[in-house]
Amino acid sequence: MLKKLSIAAIAALSLSAGGAIAAGGESHIHDVDFSFEGPFGKFDQMQLQRGLQVYTEVCSACHGMRYVPLRTLADDGGPALPEDQVRAYAAQFDIYDVEKDEDRPRTPADFFPEGGDPNAPDLSLMAKARAGFHGPEGTGLNQLFKGMGGPEYIVSILTGYTGEEKEEAGTTFYANTAFPGGWIAMAPPLYGEDVEFADGHSNDLHHEAEDTAAFLMWAAEPKMMARQKAGFVSVLMLTLLASLLYLTNKKLWAPIKGKKFDG
Repeated sequence: MLKKLSIAAIAALSLSAGGAIAAGGESHIHDVDFSFEGPFGKFDQMQLQRGLQVYTEVCSACHGMRYVPLRTLADDGGPALPEDQVRAYAAQFDIYDVEKDEDRPRTPADFFPEGGDPNAPDLSLMAKARAGFHGPEGTGLNQLFKGMGGPEYIVSILTGYTGEEKEEAGTTFYANTAFPGGWIAMAPPLYGEDVEFADGHSNDLHHEAEDTAAFLMWAAEPKMMARQKAGFVSVLMLTLLASLLYLTNKKLWAPIKGKKFDG
């Protein structure tokens, strides 16, 4: 399993297989104020549900998420869909049953299906694999101090198309300000108003891109909030323990340090 995940992460490093021309030019990644960033951040449940909708209606035509269990859509801290909705969502996708030697509807125990395009990278680990080192000379300073990582990269890619196209070796490339080299083989997947959100939220290009990026961040790190909470509690406990040890040490040695010894 570890080997498969490693392979998926490496594959995800290319947003479109063979999709860029190895050319010079610095990509432009802009910062986005996501709710899950920072030590006290958390995923926005409604944003994840909107991102799931964009993924289902648009992205899944090419890209899959075969390492994400469908049952996690009901988890707290995630989209938190009711269990009956998760079952209904899973049943939309068929899967080959080896025992029955036929296709059957998926259940929450199954994983998201693979995408429709075998050349399109799986999105399970995209946000994590694309964290990158954004900043001066690839130092990663923007990621460290501004929280700029995979989600910002995804938003920048989805909104970075300029409308310019060119064809080389029988392949059409699209100008994109965020993609390394400036040209990408993936056509613009979002244009704005691609879906209608049930909660009435804005569906312009930037909002759709941000919702999609947030959902893909959750797909890559579904336990991020629990891990951050555990880390924060651990730091507090270690700080308290260090303080108690310091005070105890000071109290034990105070009588000895106060004595004067004759030489």
